[in-house]
Amino acid sequence: MKNLVETVDLKKYFSVGHKRMLHAVDGINLEIPEGKTLGVVGESGCGKSTLGRVVMGLLPATSGEIHLDGQDIVASSKKEFKKIRKKVQMIFQDPYSSLDPRMSIYELIAEPLVMNKVYSSKQDVLNRVQELMETVGLAERFINSYPHELDGGRRQRIGVARALALNPKFIVCDEPVSALDVSIQAQILNLLMDMQRDLGLTYMFITHNLAVVKHISDVIMVMYLGQCVEIAPADELFAHPQHPYTQALLDAILKPVLGSGKERKLIQGEVTSPIDPPAGCRFAKRCEHCRPECMGRDIPLTDLGGGHKVACVLAEK
Repeated sequence: MKNLVETVDLKKYFSVGHKRMLHAVDGINLEIPEGKTLGVVGESGCGKSTLGRVVMGLLPATSGEIHLDGQDIVASSKKEFKKIRKKVQMIFQDPYSSLDPRMSIYELIAEPLVMNKVYSSKQDVLNRVQELMETVGLAERFINSYPHELDGGRRQRIGVARALALNPKFIVCDEPVSALDVSIQAQILNLLMDMQRDLGLTYMFITHNLAVVKHISDVIMVMYLGQCVEIAPADELFAHPQHPYTQALLDAILKPVLGSGKERKLIQGEVTSPIDPPAGCRFAKRCEHCRPECMGRDIPLTDLGGGHKVACVLAEK
């Protein structure tokens, strides 16, 4: 199957002064086949949202390659990137702060069409806006409303409609349901899955909710302090997690079972600083399996077969 999105040793560092660098994204290699969903999970601050913005082109990469439909975003000129930009869109986390409160629903959805001069007549723009509203499940009566007049679910549907306006191939979903009620979350997730089926969309789905990511993803990548520590098909990752960090994340999921008596493992130890981190496993200080060979060298991803890879010395033996 053709990969729509690929990254090669992708890095994004931020300067924090005195020649010190914060390693937000550090050597990420990923592949997303066309029409599939890559889920990206990890704690807050692990770099998953930064990864999404770098892949989108909203933040410049420090180094590495980003290939979208065979074109290298990093090496492209501004003119070339403007054409590429229509193929990739983003759904943001907060459906309220991502929308201009002074613009009506019509104006918000029409904005990408007008900015990119997709249609020559206002009637064509109106027809497309109405079509997008129907696609995302927004009643036409809201077309002249403003974001503050709608609930969170409807506001997020506006964000989805804006993302669909230019007929993209790839959408980065940056925690698109984390700010919504549980019942509304299910509606938005089902909407995204229906659109993927009907339109052949490819997603990078960023979240910290493991139950959500299992529901929507084909493959899941686990990030820790800017690095990929494990990647596998969704069912395989949940059935056979190999990295101690992944195991701890899955163990933290609350299960509706009374009197199970299972003792939960708490991650102990100090979090490694992401500012100029030393070589070695960045989870080592918090890992109960830590040993000398975990330090002093970067731990590569070991291929376990079936698309399952893990960066852990336990897997190297």
